[in-house]
Amino acid sequence: MFARMGLVVAFTLACACGTTTSPSAESSSSAAEGEDTVGETRSVEPSQEESGSLPTTGGDDGSSTGEPSLPTMLPSPSGVCPQLVAGDVTFAPAGIEPRAVRLWMSDAATTMDGPLVFYWHGTGSQPEEARYGLGGDFIDQVVAQGGIVAAPYHDEAAGDFPWWLVLSTNLFDLQVADEVLGCAIEQVGVDVTRIHAAGMSAGGLQTAQFSWRRSGYLASVALYSGGFLGSPPADQDPSNPLAAMIFHGGESDVVLIGFEAASERYLDAMRDEGRFGFICDHGMGHSIPQGDAQSSVWEFFYDHPWGTSPSPYVGGLPAGFPAYCAL
Repeated sequence: MFARMGLVVAFTLACACGTTTSPSAESSSSAAEGEDTVGETRSVEPSQEESGSLPTTGGDDGSSTGEPSLPTMLPSPSGVCPQLVAGDVTFAPAGIEPRAVRLWMSDAATTMDGPLVFYWHGTGSQPEEARYGLGGDFIDQVVAQGGIVAAPYHDEAAGDFPWWLVLSTNLFDLQVADEVLGCAIEQVGVDVTRIHAAGMSAGGLQTAQFSWRRSGYLASVALYSGGFLGSPPADQDPSNPLAAMIFHGGESDVVLIGFEAASERYLDAMRDEGRFGFICDHGMGHSIPQGDAQSSVWEFFYDHPWGTSPSPYVGGLPAGFPAYCAL
């Protein structure tokens, strides 16, 4: 259903974006004016339940130096945190309207510091798209290891597209993500070396913006038909060796906007910053590939916790990754 819907999403998104200023260019301006701030940040000690964190084939801590590496800009809650439970939970960051977020989690989160994975849905879709974009097995494994998958509902005031940063410089959606992370750390604990994000179409464009604007805590990301429409925004932590798995549907992944070109532009920006990324051209237009795509994203996140440099994939992608992925 979502694959077919994606073609409609692309047409709507492309028509609007084709007549507006690049959101990335606007974003750089707003960041320079001091709009893009996280507020209070915290330092977090390494998890004392390390055995409960996601396994990795890239080293015990994902660092080439062997020393623990932690995110530099973890947010603290700006409002009163709700009780975190599976289902729809409403967060109330200071200064903006409350926002519902779909959470997948279990009681294991209270005893194990697991990963936190954000998912940003496409235009016309809902947070449940995460089950399709990430896969049920992916979500089940995160939850079993004490982690949380968080898929925000969009703000209807954002306009034609679900996320503000698609066509504006408004940071409300990122404030929601900061609040989710801050409350999760405060209430149940998070493996802060394993904070990831993924998204499709408008959600893929959002994920690209998110990865730069919150590079102070994101370890690695996966984009489905996303990328940059123009120049990248200000980079919150240029020292973070962020990693990205970038899917697009080839030449047919375009209706006015070329998502192939946007994806390549994002990859170029990654490489310009000395970061690791690669393209997976599935050749199926504006859609989310299924099967080995989701399991490979799961493995990619495993192998790219915070601070992973160099990537364990520099010599080649793991066996079992889609044949259409290439370095």
